[in-house]
Amino acid sequence: MYDVIVIGGGPSGLMAAIAAGERKKKVLLLEKGTKLGKKLAISGGGRCNVTNRLPVEEIVKHIPGNGRFLYSPFTVYNNEDIIAFFEELGVALKEEDHGRMFPVSNRAQDVVDALIRRMQRLHIEVRLNTPVSKLLMDDEKILGVRLVEGTEIRCKSVVVAVGGKAVPQTGSTGDGYPWAERAGHTVTTLFPTEVPVLSKEDFIQNRELQGLALRDVAVSVLNKKGKTLVTHQMDMLFTHFGLSGPAVLRCSQFVVKELMKTGYEPVTMRIQTLVDDNEETCLQYLNKLVKEDPKKSVKNVWKGLAPERWLLFLCAHADIDVQLTGMELSQEKMRNLARLLVNFTMTVSGTQSLEKAFVTGGGVSVKEIEPKTMASKKKTGLFFCGEILDIHGYTGGYNITSALVTGRIAGMNAAL
Repeated sequence: MYDVIVIGGGPSGLMAAIAAGERKKKVLLLEKGTKLGKKLAISGGGRCNVTNRLPVEEIVKHIPGNGRFLYSPFTVYNNEDIIAFFEELGVALKEEDHGRMFPVSNRAQDVVDALIRRMQRLHIEVRLNTPVSKLLMDDEKILGVRLVEGTEIRCKSVVVAVGGKAVPQTGSTGDGYPWAERAGHTVTTLFPTEVPVLSKEDFIQNRELQGLALRDVAVSVLNKKGKTLVTHQMDMLFTHFGLSGPAVLRCSQFVVKELMKTGYEPVTMRIQTLVDDNEETCLQYLNKLVKEDPKKSVKNVWKGLAPERWLLFLCAHADIDVQLTGMELSQEKMRNLARLLVNFTMTVSGTQSLEKAFVTGGGVSVKEIEPKTMASKKKTGLFFCGEILDIHGYTGGYNITSALVTGRIAGMNAAL
């Protein structure tokens, strides 16, 4: 008989097992894969963005999917506690841009190894290659788990930390959703977030801009009425199927929500290349550059405005022959280019699949979870943490922070 069974060996499961083990409980961790911390080991490009040092307000802002739910858990355990925890385990961390925290060694594996060593010191039993088929329960409470091979294991509480459906090669294949539903929980619609976007525009289909990166541009998602839903000013990339890169990944969940709202009509995205200008100021600037070099072709006069491929593409759209001098061009055509530099719009038709996404949107409804304990409001002894919950953030250490915090709190309270 175990006190606590944790299902899933990702960040929230490892954290939950450690928290329960520190309370001197008999803990069993079940992982269906061949090793622990698979997604952790590949996160942050193999460097593992452990958490983020920004203030709580800012962190919540970067978790558009129910980030507000985390205010209460953060009063129990927060990002600064995560930093202290890893420093204590001997993993020194360093801060990079936008508050992102990485191991000084730049090795995600060091983070995984430190967690595993901590579990060994606490004598937490780990069984790998051990998939769970169902949770055992009666009307009121959790009784234990049944393994796929048929064995039943009894316990006082179960922590479900099996992840979502994104990055399935790491083992998160959505196993936990039916268990949650059987226990009486609502699972909200699942959708991909932090995912590349697809477009049927001719210039995408014929790969005209494939591989072109735009630096520090403002990318927006518009709704049906043309109102801006969200804007992210970061880098972006044109691909052979659509758009990718940090700004687009952050916009992607707004694309998905708008698609779901309109019955999958194409959604408009806007790219603003000159982020500090509007159409008027941009036109004045184009004219100013022309006046300084009236005899040069506009291709050379304007070349600093944007990457060459992008500028030539926009000039073609504005019906401008770039071999002409500025004096030979009509104001109307220059205005067309000014408009495209501050307001280039295109339609997108969808995103890559949930399996290709970095993060799962949707999940076990947070309305049915006690925020200070991560306990189920439906079944005594059942706890949820990590990505199976309907909480999702941008990349940058936010999802992992949510996983580690909710895991810690679930484990602590499962032990009680």
